[in-house]
Amino acid sequence: MSQHRPARAAVFSAGSWGTAAAKILADAGTTVIAHARRSEIADAINHHHRNPGYFPDVDLPASLRATTDPATALDGADYLVLSIPSQSLRASLAEWSPYFGPGTVIVSLMKGIERGTGKRASEVIAEVTGVSANRIAVLSGPNLAREIMDGQPAATVACPDEDAARGFQAACHTPYFRPYTSTDVIGCEMGGAVKNVIALATGIAHGMDMGHNAAAMLITRGLSEATRLATAMGAHPATLAGLSGIGDLVATCTSPLSRNRTFGTHLGQGMTVEETTAVTRQTTEGVKSAEAILELARVHDVEMPITEIISALLHEKASLEEAAAALMQRPPKPER
Repeated sequence: MSQHRPARAAVFSAGSWGTAAAKILADAGTTVIAHARRSEIADAINHHHRNPGYFPDVDLPASLRATTDPATALDGADYLVLSIPSQSLRASLAEWSPYFGPGTVIVSLMKGIERGTGKRASEVIAEVTGVSANRIAVLSGPNLAREIMDGQPAATVACPDEDAARGFQAACHTPYFRPYTSTDVIGCEMGGAVKNVIALATGIAHGMDMGHNAAAMLITRGLSEATRLATAMGAHPATLAGLSGIGDLVATCTSPLSRNRTFGTHLGQGMTVEETTAVTRQTTEGVKSAEAILELARVHDVEMPITEIISALLHEKASLEEAAAALMQRPPKPER
């Protein structure tokens, strides 16, 4: 990237988190083009500086532009920021990769595990595009999109290449967004993925009026599950004690703005998975990734009882009452 011009970022796509990320980058002085799948969203961003599909009440920076053409969005981009459903990542990358520049750093905002392969987003990116791991970064941490739009976030940028992490840190550093850096990509990705499943569990507890003690227990034991699996995969335990671990976990499990907690609350109130999916407009990564995370746990011989119960409930192998009983009536044992 030239020192004589601002960084350029392409944000794919203009959904909830993508719009929030595009706003941060633009506010930081980065030149941003958002890729929107629908022309009416791109037109609204360009002409009215609003995204009517997600944040119709929030003014976006006048410098933020949008397009439906991936080649236009990626032209000259220093950073490709990906905020799309984890399960569609592979197919989307195959479509977009011909337009990547030779030095573009790819930044994943996704917090899910690919079904069928058990791969993290950074692994899928590397496999499909052939891009070096040193050019693949992850943005994680407690990042509820609505709060970001209101100027209330925190985050971690992780990349094996510290210079690349610091570069993106500078590209998105604003008075209201202060990202930290890390080289522990595995820890950041696994913390972000597992917390969505635990948020489903705390949502179920909330929907069943189990109280704050039950929520605290699920969050604490959920952190143990995330830490056990992530460290078995090569992560540093300290990462799970930081923003990308407990920070993200607490925010997602306690906030009514959390998609996964809200999905779980509907389940706890007696709705079926199909009914809840029908009333949920946006992707709920915990629902999509629970089984894949459980398969990773089995591969690495890691015990994850909360994840196992939630996966069984989502796939109708256990009723709500059976799941609640299983969560609360496990045999007593030492805490580890």
